[in-house]
Amino acid sequence: MPTREEERRALLDKANSLPLTPGVYIMKDRDGRVIYVGKSRKLKNRVSQYFQNGEKNIKTARMVASVRDFEYFLCDTEMEALTLENTLIKQHNPKYNIRLKDAKSYPYIKITDEAYPRLIMTRKRERDRGRYFGPYSGVSTVFSVLDTLRTVLALPTCNRRFPRDIGKERPCLYYQMGRCCGPCTGKVTEEAYAATISLAADILRGHTGEVKRRLTEEMYAHAEAERYEAAARCRDTIAALERLRQKQTVVAAPDTEQDVIGFFADEVAACVSVFYIRGGAVTDKEDFLAGGERILDEETLGAFICEHYRVREYIPKQILLSFELEAEELEGLSRFLSELAGHKVTLRTPERGSNHTLCELARSNAAEKARQYRLQAEKDEGALVRLAELLELPTYPARIEAYDISNLGTEHLTAGMIVCEDGKFSKGDYRYFKIKSVEGTTDDYASMREALERRLEHLSDGEGSFARLPDLILLDGGRGHVGVVRELMEEKGLDIPVFGMVKDDFHKTRALCTEDGEISIARENGVFVLVYRIQEEVHRFTVSRMDAAKRKTLTHSSLTRIKGIGDAKAKALLAAFGGIAGVKTLPRRSLPP
Repeated sequence: MPTREEERRALLDKANSLPLTPGVYIMKDRDGRVIYVGKSRKLKNRVSQYFQNGEKNIKTARMVASVRDFEYFLCDTEMEALTLENTLIKQHNPKYNIRLKDAKSYPYIKITDEAYPRLIMTRKRERDRGRYFGPYSGVSTVFSVLDTLRTVLALPTCNRRFPRDIGKERPCLYYQMGRCCGPCTGKVTEEAYAATISLAADILRGHTGEVKRRLTEEMYAHAEAERYEAAARCRDTIAALERLRQKQTVVAAPDTEQDVIGFFADEVAACVSVFYIRGGAVTDKEDFLAGGERILDEETLGAFICEHYRVREYIPKQILLSFELEAEELEGLSRFLSELAGHKVTLRTPERGSNHTLCELARSNAAEKARQYRLQAEKDEGALVRLAELLELPTYPARIEAYDISNLGTEHLTAGMIVCEDGKFSKGDYRYFKIKSVEGTTDDYASMREALERRLEHLSDGEGSFARLPDLILLDGGRGHVGVVRELMEEKGLDIPVFGMVKDDFHKTRALCTEDGEISIARENGVFVLVYRIQEEVHRFTVSRMDAAKRKTLTHSSLTRIKGIGDAKAKALLAAFGGIAGVKTLPRRSLPP
């Protein structure tokens, strides 16, 4: 078997044979798994750097130490390489590439396609005639924006549908307070309401200055025509928009629309901060941290920018960068984003002036986020090291899996599994198991055995999170649970450390146990906090899965027991009549004797 040095030289020779053309490379480990995807304008120069002797940052050195082979794809242009790189990252989900949120995770604001459109929050973009704005960084931001729009433009907040519900009920308190324009009264025409929705759409696009100009023109026109109430409404809306602007962090001229991307990296963490500036104010902000083993550096920022904007509804004409990219890469990014946006998008790194100050502000924000991550990582790492010492583990517990069982009597037996990577919860790797082998009883031991047996079956898959062996397994239970799982491990020829998380009379974690005894962690503050967080999280996740199964059964069971009604028809009935209570109030037909 060749030594590691011989492998390095062979990889360097292979890299030196590459052409000096644009392309994408994929690094593989000893099992053939893709662990990193990158691109370069000159493949030979970039790939050979990995295997040359010399200083590398910790993350890159760790990745290179795992590489046993690489493949490459030649591309004609920088833009083609950018596109292929993003496609391969999405396809393989490599260990060392930064992962962005899936597009389905982001919330949007939707203006529905109706006679009287509504503004709603949604995570699902459908191919309908609705208008979508976003994505936004989080749900709290979306509801803050919606509340502001409804206040400023007096939009309805109720669930009534117009014109269907016009005149059916008296106007609500919001109308009487002047906080709703009152479509339910029948006094608001479709045309007038559409004009208000148009203003809302412009505000969502960041065109606040244009909205104020239009409202000012309308106010003067109404005043000249002696429509003083309409003029007063325009005046009040303008004042509300100005108050909104004062609440926001104003950083540029009122008509400025641009994104500002700041980047900071050190040996431990890297962070990208994106400021979204609309109407001269910072309307939203996102921070993207690359801690642990994720690699985010100058070489990968282009791919990050492409993937970030691929899911966004709106891309401004100007994007400011706190870092420099080579001219060819800037040109490729500009072309890529221009095609996505449908208009020309310019990226540049300002060297002076107010735009340079904005870039420094974004960079400082990224540096602060990275600093906070570093401090927390040091605490987590210290706790994990001490945990390994207390439990006499053979290796540092980088990946911890925890399991819990939940049930409702003898029904809905559910096992939950959570994953803790380097002290942080990896929610994308959470799983739950509906227990099948235990019926008519609440045998926690048998349930735990089934869950672990089904999980360990996936070790042979060779891909995905389940293919990785955990460094430590924690069970929400005592010695009996540990004994059952240890027996299963022996049957499968595995040697994974397994411990139970024992609680005290106050439902707090007291100790970790084996089949033979307990190891107190009460006086080990860092370890105690880590294990307590894990135990609470696995319990929360498992109970939430069990509750979801219970609600599904309770919602449909009473209707699906009726002959001729299945799940689909039951859902339709519940939707039409407002739930099970609405169905119960329906008049009964008299049945023939």
